[in-house]
Amino acid sequence: MKKKDKEEKKENEELSTEETENTDEAPEIIEETEVIVEEPKVVEDNKDQNLERLQRLMAEFDNYRKRTEKEKTIVYDMAVSSIVTDLLGTIDNFERALKQESTDKAFYDGVSMIYKQLISTIEKVGVEVIKTVDTEFNPKLHNAISHVEDENFPKNYVIEELQKGYIYKDKVLRHSLVKVAN
Repeated sequence: MKKKDKEEKKENEELSTEETENTDEAPEIIEETEVIVEEPKVVEDNKDQNLERLQRLMAEFDNYRKRTEKEKTIVYDMAVSSIVTDLLGTIDNFERALKQESTDKAFYDGVSMIYKQLISTIEKVGVEVIKTVDTEFNPKLHNAISHVEDENFPKNYVIEELQKGYIYKDKVLRHSLVKVAN
């Protein structure tokens, strides 16, 4: 019996050592489950942060796209205004040349064709001639060179255009030079 008791004791000791080893592992398992339980919260927080960051970046990009589109339009409009303003003197010279009597019909027709092509080109980009004759004087569009007493026209009415004015997208490139009735 002593042998049996000794064997049982040994088995009990082995079991108790295994149990203590298992109890040592138990805190590790509990810690791991706590980490696993906490991970979904962390993942959810990260997901929300990433979604917010993505939405912010998308909004910033959309604002950037709109801003660059506006800037591009502004630069284009400035370029058109500048080029057309530089061409206005040339257009005036063509108009003066067409008013002169010419004995050379072919030359006159050539100048006329070039003038028409130049006018149609600036009209394509949106430049318009300011209407003056038979309109009321508008200081935003017209520059009055002289005032004439004429009972045939109402007061502050444009009676003659001395030089054409041009407008591009609500911006006056050059005011019309006009005579106004008093």
